[in-house]
Amino acid sequence: MAQTRKRRRRKHRGTQGGRIDTSPRRGRPRSRDEARARAKTKRRTPATRFDNPPTWRGAVIRGLVAAALFVVLLLALFGRPIGEALAFGVFMLAFYIPAGFFMDNMLWRRRERQRLRAKQGS
Repeated sequence: MAQTRKRRRRKHRGTQGGRIDTSPRRGRPRSRDEARARAKTKRRTPATRFDNPPTWRGAVIRGLVAAALFVVLLLALFGRPIGEALAFGVFMLAFYIPAGFFMDNMLWRRRERQRLRAKQGS
């Protein structure tokens, strides 16, 4: 008599272009140790953004956003001409970029000092 149940196969892990992913799947952990390791790495991830020192790129992006908001406010709320609003925007951009970078740098150094004190104390 023929077998009625089909044998279960593994899924094809390749892409449509023919490339086969060699990295391990992100599904279930294979062992208890792997599950614990994943749980530990997930706990630490939210604070890692503040662990990195500030960059000029981040300061430029933040300065561009702040200056753009400033220009929009000058145009919409205060009814200033476009040329005047853009001139103020460029001035504010030149002010916001270095001020933001040095403020971030100061706060980052303070957090680093606190982190070092906490490590030495424990």
